[in-house]
Amino acid sequence: MKRNHILASIILLVPVALGAITPRQEIAQNPAKAGGVYFAYPTEEISPEYGTKAPKGYEPFYLSHYGRHGSRYLISDKDYKRVIDRLADAEEAGALTQEGLKLKKQLDTIWIEARGRGGELTPLGNRQHKGIAQRVAKAYPEIFACDAIVNAASTPVMRCAHSMFSFIEGLKEFNPTLEIPRESAERNMFYLNYHSKESGPYSSERGPWFQDYKRFKEKKTNPDRLIKNLFSNQDYVDRWFDPKEFMWDLYWVAVDLQNMETDINLLPLFTNEELFNLWEVFNFNFYACNSSYPRANGLHIANAKNLVDHIITNADKYIAEGKHGATLRFGHDGNIIPLTALLGLEGCYSDVENPDRLAESYADFRISPMASNLQMVFFRKIGSSDNNDVLVRIYLNEQDRSLPLEKIHEYYYRWEDLRPYLKNIVHSPAK
Repeated sequence: MKRNHILASIILLVPVALGAITPRQEIAQNPAKAGGVYFAYPTEEISPEYGTKAPKGYEPFYLSHYGRHGSRYLISDKDYKRVIDRLADAEEAGALTQEGLKLKKQLDTIWIEARGRGGELTPLGNRQHKGIAQRVAKAYPEIFACDAIVNAASTPVMRCAHSMFSFIEGLKEFNPTLEIPRESAERNMFYLNYHSKESGPYSSERGPWFQDYKRFKEKKTNPDRLIKNLFSNQDYVDRWFDPKEFMWDLYWVAVDLQNMETDINLLPLFTNEELFNLWEVFNFNFYACNSSYPRANGLHIANAKNLVDHIITNADKYIAEGKHGATLRFGHDGNIIPLTALLGLEGCYSDVENPDRLAESYADFRISPMASNLQMVFFRKIGSSDNNDVLVRIYLNEQDRSLPLEKIHEYYYRWEDLRPYLKNIVHSPAK
């Protein structure tokens, strides 16, 4: 069966496999998920089956890992100041309601923490990666036992490097003798954060997605109720700013607060329907510019081919040399999203073009919340020198996820089956 036919079958099974709950229902139950890739790592959703014992006669020996940086502040101080300054001007003009005045005071408090930290990892981001490392070490201690060979690399962006440092700190608390070389160098970008020249135009405003996105955003952005709640003078609003732009500016601040240390929550300013509508727009944007959007002709997900090749090469080396340890990689949402789509991982791929229908098969917060991670855990037969007898278990965000391959022992793939599947991905057109 051709790979695209297999993936189409997966898409039909996704609602069942992921609990038969829709993104609209998930956001109603947990409005923080309306943040999409700003959703803070959901430790409460870690599978109880994570780290359960290997099949009888096998032991874990290698971890192949890719992790997105942890929770961060908004990319720029300007992302906070646009909202703060707008409300300050309105306050001076006497154009704020009591709710608007309350919001202005809350934003002043938020600014105390956020000022000068645009794009940086938050303390929560550090805790997330330390916790992920501690859990994988506890689940698979054999991988990180004495003489383990562990290597780590991140993109040169500081929030990725700091995520790597926190992960290593978690591992070294488990085993202080670990020696873990680490790099945050440009030379690793060809697999950690690769973007081809061909894929760039497809994610720009000249790309085939943009006009659909523009229309969809216009339709889904309805600020009237929000504006009336915050501003007391409609003439002031009409004269001085665009309500739709303000709604989006406030949305970004509101959804990112879950990643900060403050206990202020601005999500109740929005209705569930408003949050879902804004998330739908953001979800389509991220999908069209990073994932399996059909009109991108596979160029976005093909950016992850070097990473898949790196996964294969390093796994082969550990298997052939009989070593134990881990390869740790740290990058961005724009890397783990194409990687999981290229692999055909359950719930991470769609073939939908229409933004109105995308949420039926694709939700970014399920794939790449802050600190999202793909873990491939390798097991070998105890006391055997047969390098072909290797099993692999795949987790996304510490939950088992399936590939379109036959499993054995419920959770495991044979490396002799998985390896050619990955090789085929590297050497075949990605569509």
